[in-house]
Amino acid sequence: MAEDAFNENASAEDAFNEHRPLLFTIAYEMLGSAADAEDVLQESYLRWSAVDRESVEHARAYLVRVVTRQSLNHLRAVRARREEYVGAWLPEPIRTAPEVSEDAILAESVSMAMMLVLETLNPTERAVFVLHDVFGYTHGEIAASVGRNEVSVRQIAHRARRHVHARRRRFEPDSDAGREIVQRFLRAAATGEIQSLMDLLAPDVVQISDGGGKVVAARRPITGRDDVARFVLGVIRTTTAATAVEPATYNGMPAARFVTDGELDWLVAFEIHDGRITGLYGVRNPDKLHRTEAVLPLDRGGRRTWKP
Repeated sequence: MAEDAFNENASAEDAFNEHRPLLFTIAYEMLGSAADAEDVLQESYLRWSAVDRESVEHARAYLVRVVTRQSLNHLRAVRARREEYVGAWLPEPIRTAPEVSEDAILAESVSMAMMLVLETLNPTERAVFVLHDVFGYTHGEIAASVGRNEVSVRQIAHRARRHVHARRRRFEPDSDAGREIVQRFLRAAATGEIQSLMDLLAPDVVQISDGGGKVVAARRPITGRDDVARFVLGVIRTTTAATAVEPATYNGMPAARFVTDGELDWLVAFEIHDGRITGLYGVRNPDKLHRTEAVLPLDRGGRRTWKP
C-alpha cells in the first residue's frame, strides 16, 4: 500500500489529525466501542508526539501500527469484562453520515451484525481480518503491526475470513428505500397494526437489546416474526406521549432515536434485506448513549473490494 511520506514541516498534531478518521475507524472496528477507540487514539497520540520524527519515514504507516498495537492491548484487557456483561452485548453505536453507505464495504464493516461477528474472533484474528479485508493492508504490512511473521499472518487471515464469511448476515447499506421501510414499521408499531408490522419483518428476523444490566431490556435475542412483533408492540406500549421518535443513521444503517424529555432513552438500528427487516438492534445501556449526537467521520483509506 502506498503511503504519503512524512512531512517534517507539519506539527505532530496536524499529522495525527490528518489521519484521525482512518485511525478511529480501525480502532472502532477492532474494539466495538467509540469510547475505547478514543482512548486508544489518545494513547497513540502521546506515543506519536514523543517519537523522534526523523526516524519516521511514513506517518500513516507508523500511526496505523501504533493504533493497531494499542487496540490489541485494549481488546485483550476488556475481553474478560465482556464475558461478564449482563444480557446481550452490542457495539456502542456511532452516528454516521449518509454518504458512508456509498462505500458498501465500509458500511458493512461497521454494521451491528458484522461487529457482532468480529466479536467472535480472538484479538489477533480480528486485527488481521480488519486490516486485510476491510482496509486492504498486505500480510507483510500487518505482520509488522501484530508482531507475527508474514506466513503466520497469512494463515490467520485465511482462518478469520472463513470464520467471518460463514457467519455473515445479508447486508444492504442505508438507503431511501430502507428508511421508508423503517418509517412504515414505526407507524405500524405506534398504531398497533400487528399485521402491517409483521408484513415488514423477515421470517427469521432477530431482535437484540443491550441494557447492560442498568435499564430494562430483553436479556436474550428474540427470533422469529411473531415473537419480535409482539415484543415491539409491548415496548411501544411503555413509551409515553413525551417520547419523540427521530430518524437517523447509525453504523451505516437506518435507525430511530427514542427521545424522552430531551434525553435519548434508546436507539434502534435496523438491518434490511430484500424489502424486509431482518434485524433490530436496540441499545439502551446509558453508558453507550453518551456519544451518539455527533456524526463521526469514518475512512477506509481508499475503496477496495472484499478479499476472496
